[in-house]
Amino acid sequence: MSNSTPDSLSVLTIGNSFTDSLTACWPQVVASTGCGLHFERANHGGCELRRHWSYVEEEERDPDCRRYQDPPRKLREILASRRWDAVTIQQASHESWDEATYQPFASRLAAYVRQHAPQAELVIQQTWSYRADDPRLQPGGWGFDQNGMYERLTAAYRRLARELGGLRIIPTGYAVQLARAHQPYSFVNYPPELLHTLRWPDLPAQAGSLVGTLFWRKDEHGSLKIDRDSIHLNLRGQYLQACVWFAFFYRRPTSDITFVPDLIDDQDARFLRRMAQQAVDEFRP
Repeated sequence: MSNSTPDSLSVLTIGNSFTDSLTACWPQVVASTGCGLHFERANHGGCELRRHWSYVEEEERDPDCRRYQDPPRKLREILASRRWDAVTIQQASHESWDEATYQPFASRLAAYVRQHAPQAELVIQQTWSYRADDPRLQPGGWGFDQNGMYERLTAAYRRLARELGGLRIIPTGYAVQLARAHQPYSFVNYPPELLHTLRWPDLPAQAGSLVGTLFWRKDEHGSLKIDRDSIHLNLRGQYLQACVWFAFFYRRPTSDITFVPDLIDDQDARFLRRMAQQAVDEFRP
């Protein structure tokens, strides 16, 4: 992609649920600015770089194998299906902090994208660290906290960008960190044992969260239990991600965005747009 401000883009993600989250707000964010977007996903939930490459190898060995999209297509068919402006890759979140999991799969996948969509800019999305209540960030887990996860994954993505020829990085993870640090109120972790004492419909406080949610569901015995998603962006995080991707790809200020989801306060939306802009302005590969 050039350094101009495009009016319309075609973007393909080769990722997982951390780009599926773009469907919540990104098309509406782009449309609210008068810009155009063709957005497709070649995603699999929880898919690591090594698994993406294993799917490509399987597709290349077997003429009938099609691992991507619905109706199913081969990844090379998707890459050749139109003139993509950008194709994004990323590591699965549970391996994002471990540099040893990225290669050689990322280099092989990058070469494959360049072979079948040579005109497209290959871009990396920096993913984010989990919410503080994730058990893997607690004592007995991975051995580091939320900030430790962020520092490790950021170092891994920066190294990957250099190894793949100086790729640009979409700083979604940095925007999440900025918003966590600068918002007027922050998510406060709760004692784990609290989950066993609450009764429907009560839940621990989650104000200030950008990642994760708590919710009630029935277990296999039909009893209501509190369940937890401590890794995926919630609506605030999805809006923040969409604003980051808009500013990054269209090279326009997030102040151009007029779309605000119904369940996000207008003042909070202005704050999230500001954090997205700051992340794009400040982050360096």
